[in-house]
Amino acid sequence: MDKKTLKDVNVKDKNVLVRVDFNVPVDDDGNVTDDTRIEAALPTIKHLKAEDAKVILMAHFGRPGGEVQEDLRLDPVAKELANILGEEVIKTDTTVGDEPQEAIAKMEAGDVLLVENTRFNAGEKSNDPEFSKQLAELADVYVNDAFGAAHRAHASTAGVAEYAPEAVAGFLMQNEIETMKPAVEKPEQPYVAIVGGAKISDKMSTVENLMGKAKTILIGGGMANTFIKAQGHEVGDSLLEEDQMDLANELVEKAKAKGVELVLPIDVVVADEFAADANNKAVDIDEIEAGWQALDIGPKTIEKFADVLADAKTVTWNGPLGVFEMDAFAKGTNEVAKVLGEIDAFTIVGGGESAAAVKKAGLEDAVTHISTGGGASLRVIEGKPLPAFDALNDK
Repeated sequence: MDKKTLKDVNVKDKNVLVRVDFNVPVDDDGNVTDDTRIEAALPTIKHLKAEDAKVILMAHFGRPGGEVQEDLRLDPVAKELANILGEEVIKTDTTVGDEPQEAIAKMEAGDVLLVENTRFNAGEKSNDPEFSKQLAELADVYVNDAFGAAHRAHASTAGVAEYAPEAVAGFLMQNEIETMKPAVEKPEQPYVAIVGGAKISDKMSTVENLMGKAKTILIGGGMANTFIKAQGHEVGDSLLEEDQMDLANELVEKAKAKGVELVLPIDVVVADEFAADANNKAVDIDEIEAGWQALDIGPKTIEKFADVLADAKTVTWNGPLGVFEMDAFAKGTNEVAKVLGEIDAFTIVGGGESAAAVKKAGLEDAVTHISTGGGASLRVIEGKPLPAFDALNDK
C-alpha cells in the first residue's frame, strides 16, 4: 500500500472528513432496504470515534444533477446510521458553508455528522476546484473510504484531497485494494474471468484488458447477444448493439491471437416479452425465433461454464449473466454463484448485481472477496488507475 492510511495519521481532537459510499436503496417510506454499504464504513467510523475525532461524513445519493432534490436528501441514511451506531447522528441540510461549519464547531470528540448529498452541488461531478476547497475547509484530515466511487474524479473523491492538510485511505479502501492485489499483480493460473452485464460497449475495454491476464473469459448477460449476432445467428428481439458487432468480432480474433479462450453461450433462455411472468424456454443460440428475446444463459451454457471453472485457481466476476432481477431469468447467475462457492480458487466478485447474486445464494463466506464497488473493482482488476485513490498522500 503506497498511500497513507488511517493508521498513519493522528486524528485525536481533529475534524476528520470522511468520504463514504452511502448510495443505498431507500423505499417509498424513507427506509433503507439494504445497509451493506453503511456497515462497510463502520470500521473507519468506529476507529475515528474511539480516537476522539470529530467524524464528518459526506456521500452522494442518486442522480440529482447538481440541484437540490428533496427526495434525494440523506436524512433516511442519517437515521439508519444512527440506528446502527445506537446514538445521534447530526445532519445538515447543506454540504458546505456556514451550516456545516457551525455544526462542526458545536461537535464534541466522537460525535458523528453527515453533511448533505454532495451531488446537490454542481461542482461535484465536474471536480470543481472551488467546491473542492470548500469541502477541504471542513477538514484537518480527509479520509477516503468510498471505494465504490474511487474510479470517479469528483470533487468529494479526488479534488478535496488536493486541498486537505492530509488525505489518507480509510480501512475499507485499504482492504479493497490490498485484497485484490493477488489477482492484479500475479494471478495464479488458470485465471478465469466472468464478464456479464447488459451492454458490450460498457465492457469492451474490460474484455480486451483481461486478455493479457486471464486464460479464459466467460461471456454472459445481454452483451453476449451482440457476439451471437456477430457470429451470424439471429437474436430475435434480444437486446443488441448493432454498432458494436464489428468490435465483437475483433475481440474474438484478438482472443484467438493471444491464445485466450473466449467462451460464449451455446444456449439461452428466451422469453416472449420482457416480463417476470413471460412465457420462456431454453433454446440453442441458432434457434432464437423472431419475437423472442434472450434473458439468461441456458442449462448447457451453465454446465459449460461450470466445467471451465472447476479447474480455475483465480476467478474474477463482474456483471450478471441474465436478467437477474426476475427469478425466471436468474438461474444462470445463481448457478455460477454456487459454482464459485464450491471451487478451490481465489475468487473476487465485483459489486452490484453479481455481488447481490452471491449474497442471495448465501455464499458470501464461500468466495474470497465481494467488492463494494463494481466499476472500481473492474479498474483495479484491469490494472487501471483509480483517480480518487491516486489523489491520496503517498507514504
